[in-house]
Parts: sequence; structure tokens; C-alpha cells
Amino acid sequence: MSSLNPPAEPDHDVEPHSPGHASRLNWLRAGVLGANDGIVSVAALVVGVAAATSDSAAILIAGVASLLAGAISMALGEYVSVSSQRDTERALIGKERTELATMPEQELAELAGLYRAKGLSAETARRVADELTAHDALGAHLEVELHIGTEELSNPWHAAFASALAFTVGAVLPLLAVLLPPPEWRVPATFLSVAVALIITGWVSAALGDSPRMRAITRVLVGGLLALGVTYAIGGLLGTTV
Repeated sequence: MSSLNPPAEPDHDVEPHSPGHASRLNWLRAGVLGANDGIVSVAALVVGVAAATSDSAAILIAGVASLLAGAISMALGEYVSVSSQRDTERALIGKERTELATMPEQELAELAGLYRAKGLSAETARRVADELTAHDALGAHLEVELHIGTEELSNPWHAAFASALAFTVGAVLPLLAVLLPPPEWRVPATFLSVAVALIITGWVSAALGDSPRMRAITRVLVGGLLALGVTYAIGGLLGTTV
């Protein structure tokens, strides 16, 4: 008699490919990118101002103004973008609901055709379409045909708040780095702190997307330090001519 145990059933509860998991990854990736924007844009501004003047009050005012303007701009941009997306999703849901009410047979045939296109036989596709339609016709069409769900509509307020928060978190780092050290260390400290922060955000964004880490880190690091170098040079030039 064999002592081997039968293979255990796969644990589908921890399957990482569910729609909710993908949505969370998208939110995390957007948060990392928002923080990256806050780091680079505010750092570039305060480094440029620090190159032109050693007045801490001027640097603080410029940094805080940049932080608030950037956070508000990110929030408004996300709110408008996600509101438009949500309006489109609602319109598609309304159209699908109307079609199901006015031409159910055509919609059933369409659903079966979608499953045939996925590789099912005509008989199996029809049986799947029948069962899903009996359970939740609208949900079945939205998932297979439009890839959206009635319970997962995008929330513009959540997107706006998350974007503003991510930008603010990223912006605080260069603001502190340029204000806390002595004047002679402000610019080097800001460059160093931004470089470390960009390495971290580049690594995290690559990890979330399962893409090459070094390529993502190099991309954000080179771009961010280039922005700082340009604004520092401009600030130094203007500081000597004003």
C-alpha cells in the first residue's frame, strides 16, 4: 500500500491574481510615482532657491508653496481623471443594463460568443453563459465584455486624497534636507537625500511591477539628479546676477 498522501488542493484564497490584488498594486504604484514627483519637483525648486540665496525664510516659503501647489495640482488632476473614468464606467453599465432588459437573447448569444472566443466549445460556452446569466447577467457581461464590476467603480475622492498624500510625503524629505543642515551643507544634503529616496522609489516601483530593478532605479535617479543639477545651475546663475 502506498503511503503517499493525495496532493493537496491549491489554496485559491492566496492566489495573487485576483482583480482586487491588481487594483491594490495599481494604487501602490500610483502612490510611489506620486511620492517620486513630490521628491523631484520640490527638491529641484528648493535647490535652485538655495543656490541663489542662503535666506532660510525664502527657501522655506518657496518649498512650502511648491509642496502645497503640487499636492493640490495632483489631487485635482486625479479627481478630474478618475471622475471621467467613473462617468464612463457608469454609462457603460447603464447601456449594458438596458440591452439586457430589451434584448436578452441577443445578449446571451453575445456572452456565449465571448466564451467561445476564449477557447470553449460552443456547447460549453452556451452552458456557462446560461448559468452565469441565471446567477447575475449584468455582472457576467461587465466582467467578460467590459472588464469592470459594479462594486469596483473608481472613487475620485480616494484617488485625489491618495495622490495629494503621496506627493506631500515625498516633498517633505527634500524640504527637511535643505532646511535642517547648516547653509554650507544644504545642497549636498539635499542631493544625497534625494538620491537615496529615488533609489528606494525606483526599487519599489520595479518590485511592484516585477520589472528589472536596476533599470528602474537608474531611470529615476538620473532624471531626478539631472533636474536638481539644472535648477541648481540656474539658481546659482541668477543669484550672482541679481
